Amino acid sequence: MKRPILGITMGDAAGIGPELILKALAVQDIYDKCAPLLIGSADVMAFYKERFDSSLDTRVVTDVQDGKFEYGTMDILDVGGIDASQMEIGRVSPIAGKAAVVYTQEAGRLAMDGRIDAVVSAPLNKEAMHAAGYSFEGQTQILSELTGAKRYGMILILGDMRVMMLTTHMALRKACDAISKERVLSMIELAHQTLTTFGIRNPCIGIAGLNPHAGEGGTFGTEEIIHIAPAINVAIERGINAIGPVPADVIFVKAQKGAYDIVLALYHDQANMAAKLLGFGSVVTMLAGLPIIRTSVGHGTAFDIAGKNVADPRNFIEAIRVAADACGVGSN
Repeated sequence: MKRPILGITMGDAAGIGPELILKALAVQDIYDKCAPLLIGSADVMAFYKERFDSSLDTRVVTDVQDGKFEYGTMDILDVGGIDASQMEIGRVSPIAGKAAVVYTQEAGRLAMDGRIDAVVSAPLNKEAMHAAGYSFEGQTQILSELTGAKRYGMILILGDMRVMMLTTHMALRKACDAISKERVLSMIELAHQTLTTFGIRNPCIGIAGLNPHAGEGGTFGTEEIIHIAPAINVAIERGINAIGPVPADVIFVKAQKGAYDIVLALYHDQANMAAKLLGFGSVVTMLAGLPIIRTSVGHGTAFDIAGKNVADPRNFIEAIRVAADACGVGSN
C-alpha cells in the first residue's frame, strides 16, 4: 500500500512544535506508515536542529513531488514567514503567530488540491495569532474557512474513547448561550456521520448534560429540557443511536468503560478536563466535518518549556499515526 503523504505544519516557532517534529521524525516506524512533509521555515528548523543536536538530515523542497520521504531525512517545504533571528523562544510574537497561520493555510490548500493526503498540526499560540491580527479561535476555524465547511467539530481521541466538543474556544457564558436544539442536533448528526465514515456501524453517541445532574428536571437549569433532550429525541427519530442527556460527572466514566463510541461534550473544559484525566496523557484531536483529514495534539505551545529539549513527543507521534490510519480507512 502506498504511504500517505502527511503535511506536518511547524506551528508557532517560539513553542515546542519544532522540537516535537524533530523527535517524531526520528522514529523510524513513522516512515513505515507515512511520507512526512514538514511545512514551515527551514531556517527555524535548522536553528532547532543545531540546538537539540538532532541527527536528522534536511532537504528543502519546492514542491511536494520533490520529497524523498526517507528515514533519517526531513523534507521541508520552506514557506518561510519567520527566521531564527526574529524569534524569541517562549514568547508571544505576532511574526510567529502569522507564520503559523500561513503554514496551516498552505497545508489546507495542498490537502484540498489532493497534493497531500492529510494534515498534522503542531500547536500554534492563539495569543500570538491574535497579535498578528487574526480573529480565528484556532486552527479549526482557519481550516473550516479555507475549506468552506459549514458544519464541523473537534474530536478528542483517547485510545478507544472519543469526545466531541459542541463549542470550543469561547467564554463559558457564551458557550452556554450557544447551546440550542438545532446546534446540538447538528453535532449529534456530525458525530454519527463521522464515526460511520470510519467504519463504526450504528455508533452509540452519549450526550452530556450542561447543568449539575443534567438539570434534575429543571431544578438546576432548563437547557436540558428546552434544547438538549428535544435534539436527542429528533436524532433518535432519524435512526441515530443517541443517549442522554447524561450528567457530566458520570458520562465520561461510562465512556471509559465502553458505554459509548463517542461523547458529545457541551463546552471546551467539560471535554478537556475529562480527556486529560482519563486519557492518561495521550490526547489526539481530529477535525470532523471537513473535506480533509487533520489531526493534532491535545495541548498547546508550552512556552514554559520551549527550547529546553524536554517536551514529550508521544502525543504528536500518535497524531501522525492516527492521521496515517485515517488515510487508510478513507481509501478502502
